Amino acid sequence: MILLLALALGVLGILAVVALSVVFGGEDAALLVLRAGLLLTILSVVVLSLTWLERKALGRIQQRIGPMRVGPFGVLQPVADAIKLVVKEDIMPSWVDRPIYWLAPLVVFVPSFLVWVVVPFSGDLVLRDLDLGVLYVLAMQGLTIIGLIMAGWGSANKYGIMGGLRSAAQLISYEIPLLVIAMTVAMLAGTLNLTAISEGQGYQWYILLQPMAFFVFLLAGLAEVGRSPFDIFQAESELVGGPFIEYSGAHWSIFFLAEYMNTFLIAALVTIFFLGGWSGPFLPEVAWFLIKCYAVILLIFWLRGTLPRLRIDQLMAFGWQALVPLSFLNFILVSAVMFYGWPVWVHTGLGLVTLAGAAVFIYTRQASQKARPRVRLVSAREVRRV
Repeated sequence: MILLLALALGVLGILAVVALSVVFGGEDAALLVLRAGLLLTILSVVVLSLTWLERKALGRIQQRIGPMRVGPFGVLQPVADAIKLVVKEDIMPSWVDRPIYWLAPLVVFVPSFLVWVVVPFSGDLVLRDLDLGVLYVLAMQGLTIIGLIMAGWGSANKYGIMGGLRSAAQLISYEIPLLVIAMTVAMLAGTLNLTAISEGQGYQWYILLQPMAFFVFLLAGLAEVGRSPFDIFQAESELVGGPFIEYSGAHWSIFFLAEYMNTFLIAALVTIFFLGGWSGPFLPEVAWFLIKCYAVILLIFWLRGTLPRLRIDQLMAFGWQALVPLSFLNFILVSAVMFYGWPVWVHTGLGLVTLAGAAVFIYTRQASQKARPRVRLVSAREVRRV
């Protein structure tokens, strides 16, 4: 078990170093290994904090106290969970396709890790400040679809295959509004550089100019990482774990780590695109960036604790009939405002009106489709007559 985990992490390290070497343009290999290790350590600590924060937040929502036993206020519970996953027996069925089964976790994790090469934590704290950073992030984020399909197919389990196909359909569908909104933000900022997008906002955050784009991007991002209420390919009542059904121990922990890294990535992109990045008074830039990211994370956990899971038909309909049209409509509105040189407040007005209209339309349509029970009072005379 430990040997398999070391082998997996070793392959992951080699792939990461090779990719970073290409990005950095031939820097010293030892420096690249150091940077990759430091980045992986920071992200691992972030994931541990997110698991603790999620359990405490959901506990508050559900009127529970959450983790309290391991460490003060349960802060060491994520460490105990990580140790449990590392030492847990890694069971592999005899019928699986071993090469695909072993490679699937790495194919999911490696893009989730390499995408952080270009994500800035402040104006100076970024591994590689690419001019095409938005395209790089979106391209890397889309590669995880391959790993999910490999996980389901390599498991040779019908429920795993169904989960993998569901994940592919879901991620491809919600990639469209995610890409369109990202391109709209880049068009508004006049650049594809993540640092320039953040610094160009100042204190006039894009959430004030594009409120509809904020909601569309956040919901599409949640569906992209498979978070509730969009975790349909992991629906326990239908697929018993989705494409991860045959994974346990270290293999499953890699999927788990990638999911929370992608969740934090969505929060970071929302912060950069709509919340002004690291802008803020008095505190250091990194502190403001983390404060905003964790505020978005709490919003994501709140949505998980309050909204029910969508059915597969509701999930696909919401993506294609709601988010995709709204994303293209937002693109057209922003293009018109920029082309005709209208005041910036027109962005806000058009976005709010469109968002309110879409919410009313979706609510009335869902209400009209509900089967309303009909009750008829029967008198005692009619009962006796029967």
